[in-house]
Amino acid sequence: MSVNSRKAIAQRLYDARKYSGLTQVALAKKAGVNDNYYARVERGEVSPTLEKFEKIVKALDTKSSKIIDF
Repeated sequence: MSVNSRKAIAQRLYDARKYSGLTQVALAKKAGVNDNYYARVERGEVSPTLEKFEKIVKALDTKSSKIIDF
């Protein structure tokens, strides 16, 4: 995944989280992922595994297609 793609996904995750009214810590807990890890994903520093991505999307109560532009 290119840096630009990772940054775009990170921005969409940030936007979805803000829309949901959750903090990074609350979302990470709801998704069952480490809060520091989620913060790095949202900053575009790392790409989540498919399994963790699915957990995050589910915790955001959204569709993966809203986060990843297919």
